[in-house]
Amino acid sequence: MARITFMGPLGAGHVNPTLGIAAELVHRGHEVSYAAPRMFAERIRETGARYVPATSTWEAMPRGAVPQMHGAELVRAMGLLLDETKAMVKKLDSLPKPDLVVHDGTLAWWGRILAHRWGVPAVETWPNFVSNSHWNMQSYAKINPLHPRFLLTMLRIGRYVRREGIRDVGGFMQGATAAARIVTIPRAFQPEGHTFGDSFHFVGPVLTERRFQGDWQPPDGKPVLLVSLGTAYNDRPEFFRTIMETAEDRQWHVVMAIGDSVSRRDLGNIPLNVEVHEQVPQTAVLRHAAAFVTHAGMGGVLEGFAHEVPMLAVPQMAEQRANADRLVELGLGTQIPPDQITPDRFWSTVEDLTDDPRIRGRLNWMKAEIEAAGGASAAADVVESALPA
Repeated sequence: MARITFMGPLGAGHVNPTLGIAAELVHRGHEVSYAAPRMFAERIRETGARYVPATSTWEAMPRGAVPQMHGAELVRAMGLLLDETKAMVKKLDSLPKPDLVVHDGTLAWWGRILAHRWGVPAVETWPNFVSNSHWNMQSYAKINPLHPRFLLTMLRIGRYVRREGIRDVGGFMQGATAAARIVTIPRAFQPEGHTFGDSFHFVGPVLTERRFQGDWQPPDGKPVLLVSLGTAYNDRPEFFRTIMETAEDRQWHVVMAIGDSVSRRDLGNIPLNVEVHEQVPQTAVLRHAAAFVTHAGMGGVLEGFAHEVPMLAVPQMAEQRANADRLVELGLGTQIPPDQITPDRFWSTVEDLTDDPRIRGRLNWMKAEIEAAGGASAAADVVESALPA
């Protein structure tokens, strides 16, 4: 039995994909702890892991000030992530030394620092597309490497990393020092997936029952349409209003997750065939859904694949545009830019999605790719292979 410590950031899309891995390692008899913000406590305890509170400095920020790791926001976000890393390292350094650290590779940089301090291997989890010389997210979110703010931020990061005794700053930023990298998407969905070597383990989505979210059952025999823009880019009352105001005469039962930025009062009268919630148990609804309107966050896209639900993507930012483009490229769904949505185009696209046998066939193919990737069992094998002898 090994002592394994997980570390997760303030981001459901980064914590949720790891829950099944933690649960599988607990099932195999390992002593698993998971340090993350308190909003994830219940779902972490559900895995059988010991929950360790780790308050994020971002929790006290106004909603609009929380950094986004893309586009023009990226440089500011990198600076704030450095501050978050320093704070988390101070909070978690006193934890009992584990045999191995598992941490989010995108945001939880403190996992790299603490694993180095403790002299133990680290396994990184990546819940999104990864980059190499053949494909890179910079095609969607370009960075000017000579911009003074970028150079100053990299200088700050370099100074901190070197003080920690890590000389390869570039390798630190890329996660190259990890013993292994677990990518929780199927290789078939990763652009240029065949070009990634053995250090990247594409295990596919690792879904759990998520009992903490509750269950959902359809109230009638109408086909179910799930509409969600996720947790971070959902301040779009006009989008939700457009759907709701034109849903009443449709033969659909519409389930809308509007988040905490939009109030039900902003939407007006709600038709009888429309449910409006701040959040929904998404996987429970997807079990019954005939179509899924999504912002194309990777978590939602993979859940749609796992349940073979045709998707209409309405991407809000660079990473989501990359996901949506890949979705369309592989024939797994379609997309409409947010500023091009009209009631007629929206509903005709939804109807076309559910009637398209080619999309159904491609979703069946992707479901087989997910099952072949191995999920929680394959991910746990990777973690165990990285444990010290």
